[in-house]
Amino acid sequence: MNIVGVLLAGGLSRRMGGGDTALRPLGGQTLIDHVILRVRPQVAALVLNANGDPVRFSRFGLPVVADSIAGFAGPLAGILAGLDWAAANRPDCGLVASFASDAPFLPTDLVARLVDGMNREGAELACAASRGQPHPVIGVWPVRLREALRHALVAEGIRKVDVWTERYRLATVSFDDATGDVDPFFNANRPEDLDRAAALLQHHRASALP
Repeated sequence: MNIVGVLLAGGLSRRMGGGDTALRPLGGQTLIDHVILRVRPQVAALVLNANGDPVRFSRFGLPVVADSIAGFAGPLAGILAGLDWAAANRPDCGLVASFASDAPFLPTDLVARLVDGMNREGAELACAASRGQPHPVIGVWPVRLREALRHALVAEGIRKVDVWTERYRLATVSFDDATGDVDPFFNANRPEDLDRAAALLQHHRASALP
């Protein structure tokens, strides 16, 4: 699919106690290793949104793009960084899919289903949902909206994803049928979440997870 994927790892990881949540260990790898394994086959190109020294992510062999909005402006700034990278480097890709870099159980058909849901509903954007809970950071975004997003961030000071997406036709795609009793959008953003993720991974590694 002609879609660029952006892994969002530009936050301050306050709930994890600082550092890079994406680089925390899980099952002999890092959290982001698990995410990359699941999403790389779904997109034409994959980039990593992170701030600070990009060298710490060099082993992944991905382009690292920092926020262009100062002050750790949140996931919308990371999405904008992905949109800008796509416009500059992959003009053949009109969409960007965003992924949380601390969600190790993402569906392997995530992007296809988001795009299908967007097309079926005639929507401009799509986001994932599970168990009655939307996950606005995990979605599909048209590159053509990047200047509108930049204006919202810079001129309006908007930081919450759902405040911006409510301006557009948004398809919310449910993944309640994915991965059995594991929420596919479980994210490990606290130390205790890593313990839970390790238990889920061990339990499901052999059979339940595709």
